[in-house]
Amino acid sequence: MSPQSQIMPCGTRLHLQHGPIDLVIGADGDRAIAFSAAQARFETVLDELVAELPLLKTQLTARSPCPNGMIAQRMDQATRPLCHRFVTPMAAVAGAVADTVLSAMCAATPLHRAYVNNGGDIALHLTPGNSFASAIMDHQGHDLGRVNIHHVDGVAGIATSGRHGRSLSLGIADSVTVLASSAAQADAAATLIANAVDLPGHPAIHRRPADQLQSDSDLGEQRVVTHCDPLSPPALQNALIAGYSHALDMQHSHQIIAAALFLQC
Repeated sequence: MSPQSQIMPCGTRLHLQHGPIDLVIGADGDRAIAFSAAQARFETVLDELVAELPLLKTQLTARSPCPNGMIAQRMDQATRPLCHRFVTPMAAVAGAVADTVLSAMCAATPLHRAYVNNGGDIALHLTPGNSFASAIMDHQGHDLGRVNIHHVDGVAGIATSGRHGRSLSLGIADSVTVLASSAAQADAAATLIANAVDLPGHPAIHRRPADQLQSDSDLGEQRVVTHCDPLSPPALQNALIAGYSHALDMQHSHQIIAAALFLQC
């Protein structure tokens, strides 16, 4: 199937879809030019990723070869600083796609505000005086709070990860939302912080090898969380502290701007 494109009923947002990639795009400025640029760039996104998929699904190390494509390079740049833990470039794929499409839009025409939302991972462009508000929701649709971002905050990416998300998780976090200077960075960081919210060996946590749940998972034989029974308050605190410590290290090294962690709220 070829890439699909349509203006949404509201008339101000563009929907692009191709295979597993599903984007919702908004722009303030010359919307027609911005949307045309987004459509043109999106035409080859999936093919570019598929061409390098074996490398992108391989565990990343400091000596791993660099990929060739622009999107793949964004994924690599976002995940390589994190390769002291288990990670593949796929941890940043949704954010990197959003960054790439947004970059094409901004290169085509000046925009006051624009965003590309790839399944909840958002690339964001704000000029002075503009802001962006986003809700944080849990997997059941419950409201966990609001994020209000202004140009001065330096945030250009929002991403959420956790065991209830689209991807498998090594940790027990219900969700971790990260703000960073790009969507790819936010995506990769959210994945690893969510993995760090964990209690290794705890009997309440049930796990299975990832490839038994998804044969093509980039996590291979890594044991991912399938279920977590209710935890005691001390156990909840210990798991969240583990994730918080990891998030704080990333913040101190300027890999993220902020993070919000949720577990059995």
